[in-house]
Amino acid sequence: MSVTVSRLTRRFGPVLALREVELGVRQGEFVALLGPSGSGKTTLLRILAGLDFADAGTVEIDGEDMSAVPARARNIGFVFQNYALFRHMTVFENVAFGLRVRPRATRPPGAEITRRVRRLLERMQIGELERRLPEQISGGQRQRVALARALATEPRLLLLDEPFGALDAEVRKGLRRWLRELHAELGLTSLFVTHDQEEALELADRVAVMQAGQVAQFDSPAALVAQPANAFVAGFLGHAARLPARLAGDALHFDPLPLPPLPRTALLRGVAVEGAVLAFIRAHEWDIAPAVAGEGNAVVRSCRPAGGHTHVELDLGGYVIEAEAAHGLLNYGQPCLLRPRAARVFPA
Repeated sequence: MSVTVSRLTRRFGPVLALREVELGVRQGEFVALLGPSGSGKTTLLRILAGLDFADAGTVEIDGEDMSAVPARARNIGFVFQNYALFRHMTVFENVAFGLRVRPRATRPPGAEITRRVRRLLERMQIGELERRLPEQISGGQRQRVALARALATEPRLLLLDEPFGALDAEVRKGLRRWLRELHAELGLTSLFVTHDQEEALELADRVAVMQAGQVAQFDSPAALVAQPANAFVAGFLGHAARLPARLAGDALHFDPLPLPPLPRTALLRGVAVEGAVLAFIRAHEWDIAPAVAGEGNAVVRSCRPAGGHTHVELDLGGYVIEAEAAHGLLNYGQPCLLRPRAARVFPA
């Protein structure tokens, strides 16, 4: 199913949580809503689910206006951040709940409910847990129960609010891969809220980066990283160093920072107007070498192995710079020579 959001606005007293949000989700897409706390991600998700209502604008699902459709009639699955499982019910009864409370005319027979719930639990790889209570299973298992409950009613759309927020790193990684595979297998249209950029870029077909109640950019993960639309997106994604600079003539100058100028031809995204700008440089876009004969301009503050390189944090004139170096090249406290190879530039 498709989702179209047009000029959606939501205000809580003096606070404008959403400001004329525009968003279009295609059938079968896996879309992430990514942004810092307070950017409007969860508010948008709750309005899609019918748990909250906009002050202005429209939400259409498969071309149908949802403004007068209550949550129970939207056929949407919602997975909450805290799972919201019923503590006094077994895993089986938690998953069956949405089917048992349907109006009699649309409620499946008892045998069909049993068959559907057990099939879902097997698909979630937790079939052996059906008689346990939520407090008797792990966080990752509770997350799967919450997802099974959301899918039991065969929803048209799946919404997930920080679905892995309460889990440790290793469990998160495993569940992320599993959820992506499940999405493809079931042919779902899914939206999930996260503030974890790695999670969004790994899972989603497209990512909506939200800033102060608006969608700053909605694009594929590769396009977001390579061509950020503004300074906020450039700084929010990719752990880029944000440095003051000045465009003049054919070069980008970093004075008073002790960095050599960068030719305009090395700018991955530039601005036409000369003068004060912000330059964003990612870890892999630096050349780094041990200082020779006092020529260093930075000092190593930390080193840690990261795949095929060493991740280094350096002090450059009071700015913390993250860079990638060859294993064994640098050590803590060592002076080094740092040069940018590329930058993305936005108006200051």
